[in-house]
Amino acid sequence: MRPARRPQRSARLIFCLTVLSLEVFVVFFATLVAFGLELSEPGVTWVVGGVGMLLCIVAAYLQKYPIALVAGYVVQALLLLSGILVPMMLVIGIVFAAIWVTGVWLGGKIDAERLERLRAERAAAAS
Repeated sequence: MRPARRPQRSARLIFCLTVLSLEVFVVFFATLVAFGLELSEPGVTWVVGGVGMLLCIVAAYLQKYPIALVAGYVVQALLLLSGILVPMMLVIGIVFAAIWVTGVWLGGKIDAERLERLRAERAAAAS
């Protein structure tokens, strides 16, 4: 008797979680840069950075729910907007937004192919 196969996690979920988790570190290091450049009062810098990190964490948590993609796109937009204060963040924001869009698209494609393969396997087993 074969042991039951554990269902695979969604590729899109894994890609999105990875991007959002890495963005927590990006926001932290951007906060350090903003603090070092003295772009605002230290308290304001750390509060804004902390809220940004928290938003990334919350968006990562929400990936299990239907609102997931909206939350992720909001984080990407905010990361791009942070380029107003720290110009290098615009480049980093563009890179992460491209990775996000690619992960959503490619993850959805992989998930669809997995579902199609699973259906074909079940149909072959039923025959």
